Amino acid sequence: MSSTQQNFSAGQTQGQTQAKAEEWMQSAKESAGAAADKAREAANTTGQTAEQNKQEAAGFLQQTGEQVKNMAQGAVDSVKHTLGMDKK
Repeated sequence: MSSTQQNFSAGQTQGQTQAKAEEWMQSAKESAGAAADKAREAANTTGQTAEQNKQEAAGFLQQTGEQVKNMAQGAVDSVKHTLGMDKK
């Protein structure tokens, strides 16, 4: 094989290698972008779920507080009735 032919083959191989490397880099960038998108989506979903749970917990605590308040008022009324203090 002549020197010119060897140089041509080496250049062709180098070009093919460079093209393949660029193809792999593009594929890696796309994969990283897709992974970042999925992570962002998961974070948003987690944040929304946490907010919903927070609101549900607040509602539950408010209901519980009202029930305790009503029970306490009932106990006070019962004691007043027993002592005869409920009549004005």
